[in-house]
Amino acid sequence: MNRRKLIALAIAAASLSLSAVIPAQAAADPLKVAFVYVGPVGDAGWTYAHEQGRLAMEKAMGDKVKSTYVENVPEGADAERVIRKLAADGNKLIFTTSFGFMNPTEKVAKAFPNVVFEHATGFKTGKNMGVYETRQYEGTYLQGVIAAKMSKSGVIGFVGSFAVPEVIRNINAYTLGAQSVNPNIKTKVIWVNSWYDPAKERQAAETLIAQGADVLTQNTDSPATLQVAQEKGKFAFGWDSDMARFAPKAHLTASTNYWGDFYTRTAQAVAAGTWKTAEVRGGLMEGMVRMSPLNAAIPADTAKLFEEKKAAIISGKLHPFQGPLKDQSGALKVAAGAQMAEKDVHGMNFYVQGVEGSIPK
Repeated sequence: MNRRKLIALAIAAASLSLSAVIPAQAAADPLKVAFVYVGPVGDAGWTYAHEQGRLAMEKAMGDKVKSTYVENVPEGADAERVIRKLAADGNKLIFTTSFGFMNPTEKVAKAFPNVVFEHATGFKTGKNMGVYETRQYEGTYLQGVIAAKMSKSGVIGFVGSFAVPEVIRNINAYTLGAQSVNPNIKTKVIWVNSWYDPAKERQAAETLIAQGADVLTQNTDSPATLQVAQEKGKFAFGWDSDMARFAPKAHLTASTNYWGDFYTRTAQAVAAGTWKTAEVRGGLMEGMVRMSPLNAAIPADTAKLFEEKKAAIISGKLHPFQGPLKDQSGALKVAAGAQMAEKDVHGMNFYVQGVEGSIPK
């Protein structure tokens, strides 16, 4: 993705050409906003970061907003029931924060045309439904850079949740960042088929280490992977939020999501009657992705390289998926001198060279 728009300055800059469809709130009424979470607010990862965004919105807007949330909502029929009830209860803005909430959100949005729905990480929009996500693969690429510098075995590991493009592109970005330092490095992946399952995450991390991986990352939400790494004397990265407090010796850094500004701007736009449907994506440049402090164990030259790569991504000089880029079979996916189109990043369904194994069907 190379849409270098200052999304942080205005949602409208990234909006589609559709007019506002939701009337402004009465001045005396607080805007009722609801959040639907796939995990617990205390997961320390994905849901925790969204909850921090909700709290930041409340702090910024004060008595102009009244928000609530429902946690631990399974993806599927239960999600539709929860979303529909929140709309029926008078919420005028509903954020649904997991990929599997996409179809239920779309269905309920059609039934409640005067409610604004925002869905995280999806691709379906409507007159009263927008989508938003972070370019977290930028941070994952930087994790890969550090991983390759810190690895002694030349093997790094990834604990995957579900085999969806959102996760696959993070696996690839992690690998490509590492290969920018060590072209021969290999990435092993174990899937747990859950966003949040500490027991399965722990088992996956233990297996990866047994297979030779000495630096781990994840696309799951608990700190279990980090904790295993520390117990085994290895390194790992936090995910979605700074997880250093759970395993301070192992925690190298974390690619974190910062949702507060987006949630605040969106709520303000709905309250003012200026909201427009949009596909909003932000990364390091926009401040929607932020890297947590580096572990003091990281050598100075590695920290310097990390900062140089981060600056290059922010300036647009470096794109994690720039060519030449080949998949596992050797097929050219991105030509030399080019970078992957946003739609292809968003729908990524292949492993790059260097990732071992195959994507689950």
